[in-house]
Amino acid sequence: MFGVTTAAVQGIVRRLEPDFDCLVFHATGTGGRSMESLADSGMLAGFVDLTTTEVADMLVGGVFPADRDRFGAAIRTRLPWIGSVGAMDMVNFGPRDTVPDKFGTRRFVIHNPNITLMRTTPQENHAIGEWMGARINQMEGPVRLLLPEGGVSALDAPGKPFHDPEANTALFEALEQTVRQTAQRRIERVKANINDDAFIAATTAAFLSAGPRRERRA
Repeated sequence: MFGVTTAAVQGIVRRLEPDFDCLVFHATGTGGRSMESLADSGMLAGFVDLTTTEVADMLVGGVFPADRDRFGAAIRTRLPWIGSVGAMDMVNFGPRDTVPDKFGTRRFVIHNPNITLMRTTPQENHAIGEWMGARINQMEGPVRLLLPEGGVSALDAPGKPFHDPEANTALFEALEQTVRQTAQRRIERVKANINDDAFIAATTAAFLSAGPRRERRA
């Protein structure tokens, strides 16, 4: 996702590829739909759904939105779902002059001339957490939602332009208050940034413990 969760994705792939054929989907709205379509076809062993920023774009009005069926394949297939809140600190827009006027006073990072990122607010994060949590409650397969307390993207680390502990707290608490946790469906906080080795290790361990079908390698 524009480099903001790339280190985490690459680290998880390196750890899983001895046992799995890992397919990476970009968090661009169409990427999420492609991933879920493949799962519905029976071609996947499970999900590491790390960068769920498409939900922020859908609810706030960005250019890479999910649709209302986001997470539907995990609900329908009951495949292992290991998820996180990667890049939920941002909403994606095109060039700066295309951002709607109503967002004029917000905090922005100009990623390049064609991509403008806007920081989500505590209020938006609360709504995102409630929506996502309600969808997670419909999953009946193994579910682990990992929350990185050290930041949800590279831009959300201490000292970086999107670092906002209040906004992250609103997101995490909304998820914890909404998700009905069971032995199968759990939330785990990790004291690390999403791109840190500790978070990569925790995500990989959660996926392996969820019991996905392994590829047989010659």
